[in-house]
Amino acid sequence: MDEQERPLRERLIDVGVELVTTEGTASVGLREIARRAGVSHGAPRRYFPTHHALLSAIARRGFADLGARFSAACAGEPSARGQVRALAAAYVGYALEQRGMFELMFRHDLLDSTGQQPTGGPRLRESTLPLFGMLVSLVARCGVAEPEVTTAALWANLHGVAQLWGWGSLPLMVADAGIPVERLVDAALDAHLGPAAGSTS
Repeated sequence: MDEQERPLRERLIDVGVELVTTEGTASVGLREIARRAGVSHGAPRRYFPTHHALLSAIARRGFADLGARFSAACAGEPSARGQVRALAAAYVGYALEQRGMFELMFRHDLLDSTGQQPTGGPRLRESTLPLFGMLVSLVARCGVAEPEVTTAALWANLHGVAQLWGWGSLPLMVADAGIPVERLVDAALDAHLGPAAGSTS
């Protein structure tokens, strides 16, 4: 890409990220982003020929942010189990903090983006695979028999915890017991990896 073109493309994505973060996915459109970026309504189509292409570019920013949080969470954790716990907590924390972006990142129509991206453009799914692969590698080091299956099940469990907690459903169910979301993260790990060493639960 020409260096003179890059700043505008990135600025359009910046505006889209801000919209998703502050107002949710329903507010994100090419015309609104163009208006907020101070460019003509047709300018975004030079970089994003479809609405899906724009949303995918915004969601890739979310995966980059999540990946950076994963790296920071793992720093200083010596054991594989500790790193899985740190990633799980970071994942659920991100989902609750960035609900609009989290929703966008896991939209099936964006992840399964066949035909939606410009020729040669990166597909959103390619942003998810390294993060999943990192978790599979750590789960394998925890000694489970089928690390990919276990990782997929653990991810589904954590995603469900994040969604239900964000919607307010889980807090209603466990309010009387005073169970924090962190305890549910620990319970998910115990369920899929087995109890941690020294655990009495």
